[in-house]
Amino acid sequence: MDIQELENAMALLIEDMNGDLGDSHEIYLRLQQTLAGMRAMGMPLPEDLVQMEQKLGEEFESGAK
Repeated sequence: MDIQELENAMALLIEDMNGDLGDSHEIYLRLQQTLAGMRAMGMPLPEDLVQMEQKLGEEFESGAK
């Protein structure tokens, strides 16, 4: 994935989160994928999205127990 593709993916993800489209698990998976791509390219990560990734991860982990 190049930078433009990551920016587009992030924009779509944010749009979906703001519009409450899709379930939280789907958004979490997309967020993980987008942030992983950004990490792989050495791009700075938006702190609010990193926190959201952690929060959603904790929620799904506790729900699985």
